[in-house]
Amino acid sequence: MKNKENKPIYDRGRIFVKIMAGVLALLMVAGTGITLVYALMA
Repeated sequence: MKNKENKPIYDRGRIFVKIMAGVLALLMVAGTGITLVYALMA
């Protein structure tokens, strides 16, 4: 019973971690792109 009750919480944690990793990856890509645009325009 304990394993079945803990499994959804573990899945939610993994989903949250994946979402946060995706957001951080998007921020890194966006930051790099903005830096390149700014450097080329300067």
